[in-house]
Amino acid sequence: MNSQELAKKIVKILDSKKGMDITGIDIHDLTTIGDYFILVTGTSSPHVKALAEEVEDTLAREGLEPRRIEGAQSAAWILIDYQDVILHIFTKETRDFYDMERLWSDAPRMDLTELVTES
Repeated sequence: MNSQELAKKIVKILDSKKGMDITGIDIHDLTTIGDYFILVTGTSSPHVKALAEEVEDTLAREGLEPRRIEGAQSAAWILIDYQDVILHIFTKETRDFYDMERLWSDAPRMDLTELVTES
């Protein structure tokens, strides 16, 4: 599966577990660290952990393991690095504080309308 397909799969998993404000940022023309950032907000620290676990478990069943995971202890911001797709799972306060959408404002956004249900 290519990086765009992986990004879309992650978005669908997050949406199925009620992830909030899911955003996909196409970074492949701006950096060499990856192709996409996926950002999502959890409603609480337990929800942030549950979103991370669901993505990890679902992709592991397909043989995809992350290169690294950061922040799982605090669960205010969990980063899961799938090499070309980097998932950021935040609490609302942490997402507002770091404001990655502003930091990457020059990067195009993925069209997720077909992937995310309205809440």
